Amino acid sequence: MIASWRFSALADRHRAMGSNLEDWSGMGTAWTYDKDQKEEYEAIRTKAGVMDVSGLKKVHISGPHAQYVIDKATTRNIEKLKPGRSTYATMLNDAGKFVDDCVIYRMGPHSFMVVHGSGAGHEQLAMYAAGRNVVMMFDDDLHDISLQGPLAVDYLEKHVPGIRDVIYFSHIQTTLFGKPVMISRTGYTGERGYEIFCRRQDAVEIWDTIVAEGAEMGIIPTRFTTLDWLRAESYLLFFPYDNSEMYPFEDEAPGDTLWELGLDFTVSPGKTGFRGAEEHYRLKGRERFKIYGVKLEGTEPAPEGAVLLKDGEPVGVVTICMNSELNGHTVGIARMPVDCAVDGTPLTIRAGDKELPCVAHSMPFYDVDKKRRTAKG
Repeated sequence: MIASWRFSALADRHRAMGSNLEDWSGMGTAWTYDKDQKEEYEAIRTKAGVMDVSGLKKVHISGPHAQYVIDKATTRNIEKLKPGRSTYATMLNDAGKFVDDCVIYRMGPHSFMVVHGSGAGHEQLAMYAAGRNVVMMFDDDLHDISLQGPLAVDYLEKHVPGIRDVIYFSHIQTTLFGKPVMISRTGYTGERGYEIFCRRQDAVEIWDTIVAEGAEMGIIPTRFTTLDWLRAESYLLFFPYDNSEMYPFEDEAPGDTLWELGLDFTVSPGKTGFRGAEEHYRLKGRERFKIYGVKLEGTEPAPEGAVLLKDGEPVGVVTICMNSELNGHTVGIARMPVDCAVDGTPLTIRAGDKELPCVAHSMPFYDVDKKRRTAKG
């Protein structure tokens, strides 16, 4: 564990399963376990898995100017967000380039929680909070235990009345095992899932109880990096691992547009006035590359950062790739030229001394209509 200044209450549970608590966003995180990762992936796709995602940064923003802060810092129209609902949003810099993504939870008229990753989200919020009638608090006591998979709701139903009525991107204040929690119908897996926000002092008891009780249903602990297998199928980007901060341009500074990343849907229709808005709209149609899928022949996944070739010439890079025996495909996310980002374009991936044939393919590869993650009842 290096450079960590944030600490999960579940660290000992991760160590017991073989994790070295690799650093992510300043927190020692379970990137590895001494067990089969394929089993974890298949558990989330067919049953459920429980994962510690407390490394996500939780920021409370409250006060009369809270909505102003979030409206300026993010791409969503917050006026339309009802208490008890949440929304996925992005943040841009002055050049209209992506700097972070987040989920915004509306807790009340003047109260919000913003949960973001390892980008510049906190700094962006703080910039607009300065001098305003608002309180901004970074909350690392609040832990985030993610229970993801088709059986997650069946398990929680035993303990949380009305959990089946919690629709996608909404949340409730309730109790779990007698402890106060907020349960959100969100996640990062492409499955129906829930995030359980709890106090640090309750995290171990909640984790242990889910693991013990869930075992008979096939619910198992899963490492953080199992998300990579799931997100490759479900078109979920992970900053900076799909971005130019990781794969720099040859002749310009890092920074990707929402048009290039396929995240332009995160801008509420007609919204202006947020940071980078003018440049965002100006850059439409000026994409230097596109994030797009690749579907490989065979069962061997390409390594992260493998070079993407068109007619033998390097044209891009594969950012993540996986093979699923369950779904019978080998698929990945890539950065490629705009003219290659067309279904069926023949490409090759250079993986060491091998060349792996593939074609460009639209995403997501799994649950294309997103019926699983949005299911009701």
